Amino acid sequence: MAKITFMGAGSTVFAKSVLGDCMLRDSLCRSHIALYDIDATRLRESKRMLDTLNKNINEGRARITTHLGVAKRKAALKGADYVVNAIQVGGYDPCTITDFEVPKRYGLRQTIADTLGIGGIFRGLRTLPVMLDFAREMEEVCPRAWLLNYTNPMAILAGGIQQGTGIRTVGLCHSVQGCTYSLLHSLDLLKQYPPAECVQLVAGINHMGWLLKIEHKGRDLYPEIKRVAAEKLRRWRSGPEKHWNMVRLEMMLNLGYYITESSEHLSEYVPHFIQATAPQLIGEFNIPLDEYPRRCISQIAHWKQQSKDVVKNPNLTHTRSHEYGSTIMEAIETNQPAMIGGNVLNRGLIPNLPPKACVEVPCLVDGNGVQGCYVGDLPEVCAAYNRTNINVQLLT
Repeated sequence: MAKITFMGAGSTVFAKSVLGDCMLRDSLCRSHIALYDIDATRLRESKRMLDTLNKNINEGRARITTHLGVAKRKAALKGADYVVNAIQVGGYDPCTITDFEVPKRYGLRQTIADTLGIGGIFRGLRTLPVMLDFAREMEEVCPRAWLLNYTNPMAILAGGIQQGTGIRTVGLCHSVQGCTYSLLHSLDLLKQYPPAECVQLVAGINHMGWLLKIEHKGRDLYPEIKRVAAEKLRRWRSGPEKHWNMVRLEMMLNLGYYITESSEHLSEYVPHFIQATAPQLIGEFNIPLDEYPRRCISQIAHWKQQSKDVVKNPNLTHTRSHEYGSTIMEAIETNQPAMIGGNVLNRGLIPNLPPKACVEVPCLVDGNGVQGCYVGDLPEVCAAYNRTNINVQLLT
């Protein structure tokens, strides 16, 4: 029986996705699930939700315990085989607000502020010490556990744990799974090329991974993709109709490869679009500056309602999600190989990126754990862009 510790278990909806997936897998359905959070109300709600789910879909086979506050953290971690990290240090108010408002006073504008730039650095500096604290407790009470990190800024945090502790760690991000879909959806090509029928190769760094290959039944789709993208971008840039993915498509046409994370994110990581001397680019490329804090208010309200809905629903059920978490755990438990996209230390996997960088590459998962796969050199222009981000990540 595996022990799965969930850090930040007050994230009720996300806990349902990851732990509900575990309950649906034969190798994990009898696990001991240890829920840890510093918010008593949210922890209690997650426990109630998971108890219902455990009863409805899992015949009550999982054992679920709760652990509130830092004093109970080591008990939550003791003997764990897997630790899922989904904490957010500081929350929306005051920290996310501060991440935007302080840089804005000095003329620095942002879109998301969770990965790079001033806001991403702020977030990394307040989160990494907390993660290092519990990673060192893991070294004491569960030294062989795998830490599955979902918290941003991914490369700063996962890389910090990989360099600063002996804990086996992989960073997980949704952008790899959604990369091909977002590209084909942007260009109205989903019907011709269903993503499930496509082969992709993604490598680089988190939020700036490169779609190095996209094929459908052995055919390279990039020539058609670039032709369609050029036609659509020409119309969107010059006319009143705008699109949510213009920055990524523009970068693809200039650099040759599509990038994993959204246009909203990407516009922060490169110097081409958010410029005080060229403010017209903001409208031309449909970049939502400073909009994220306002969106957080509605998102938080939505998540609270979702949480209430799942907590109070006696008939709660679950359909397996696209999260990698349970896939990784099952592959390790059963020694049945699985492939994922993960963030691991660059041990020669991408030779033209720094060896201490946290890189996003295909990973083989089996009884040996998560093993990054060799990719080789990135196209030099891709590596050059990655290095500008890696410099900040390593300095943080």
